[in-house]
Amino acid sequence: MGRLRLLTVLLAAGLTAAIAAQTPSPAVVLVTLDGVRVEEMFGGLDARIVQSQLKRGERLEDQPIYKRFWAPTPEARRAKLMPFFWGTLMRDHGSIAGDPARSSRVHLTNGHAFSYPGYSEMLVGRAHDDTIRSNDPIRNPYRTVLEFLKERLAFSTDQVAVFTSWRIHSAIVEHKEGALTVNAGYTAFASPVDEIQKQSALQFETPTPWNDVRHDAYTFRFAMDHLARRRPRVLYLALGETDDWAHDGRYDRVLEAMERSDDYLKQLWTWLQSQPEYRGTTHLLVTTDHGRGRTPADWKGHGKDVEGAGETWMAFVSPAMSRRGEWSDHPPVVTAQVASTLASWMGIDWKSFDPDAAPPVR
Repeated sequence: MGRLRLLTVLLAAGLTAAIAAQTPSPAVVLVTLDGVRVEEMFGGLDARIVQSQLKRGERLEDQPIYKRFWAPTPEARRAKLMPFFWGTLMRDHGSIAGDPARSSRVHLTNGHAFSYPGYSEMLVGRAHDDTIRSNDPIRNPYRTVLEFLKERLAFSTDQVAVFTSWRIHSAIVEHKEGALTVNAGYTAFASPVDEIQKQSALQFETPTPWNDVRHDAYTFRFAMDHLARRRPRVLYLALGETDDWAHDGRYDRVLEAMERSDDYLKQLWTWLQSQPEYRGTTHLLVTTDHGRGRTPADWKGHGKDVEGAGETWMAFVSPAMSRRGEWSDHPPVVTAQVASTLASWMGIDWKSFDPDAAPPVR
């Protein structure tokens, strides 16, 4: 009987090990849409801004952007702007916080309300207003959660990857240069796929109006190629056109960029759900680095002196979270909680990253 019990224990242990080996490990995907206001995220097209840009004699109802995205209610307008996000992702798979109409607030903890401080707060777990106070391409003085996950889980460089339209991200996402796979701004991307190689070359032939930000289309396609070939467990996709078109006052281009971003989310989500190693074990967090002014007079800008620039939003699609749709009447969520949330989703005690970081979103 002793031998039989021992054999039973060994067989059970072997079966447990085999099951564990076949169980996909968790993965996290962070997506940021630079400078997207709560007004568009939750209400779609803002007719006040379109109206403010009309020339003498022009009618609001005749504007192509108005015809394309206008609807009588905020819910209908945002669904026109981001049909996949609202019609599938938030309805069936996830939830979103930050709509002031529902007494839901997400905000920055840094006092600067522009990009580098916002992204650093997000990836480091807390604000450092004394040292992170410009958008200069200075290497982040603090280890990011992306680097922490790579070290703690013994991931290869390929397994923790960042694809971003903004060149300065290359300094923000890594405290130690070369720790991660990073493709930022106008940077060549190597791939054995002919079409991707053509896209890599084409990015330099199709410049944007901005020196440090390439078109999001290239960023997205390079990220998807890396995802398909290298199978990372941590992926950060940072899209930037929404912010830069806003600074240029091109409200039509801002909305078009949001619509394209929605399609990118659809392609990303559909692909993840088609892959056994990602389906059911992948956590997706979508957010922004800062808000913008609330009125037609100041919507193009942000910063500490612009009312509304510190107000953001955050969406969650996670096997660990059962809530669906919009959050209502809850304690405020802060951007600094992103880092610990990603760590906890990967099964790691967030306090081992930084005990002083903001806690995970539950």
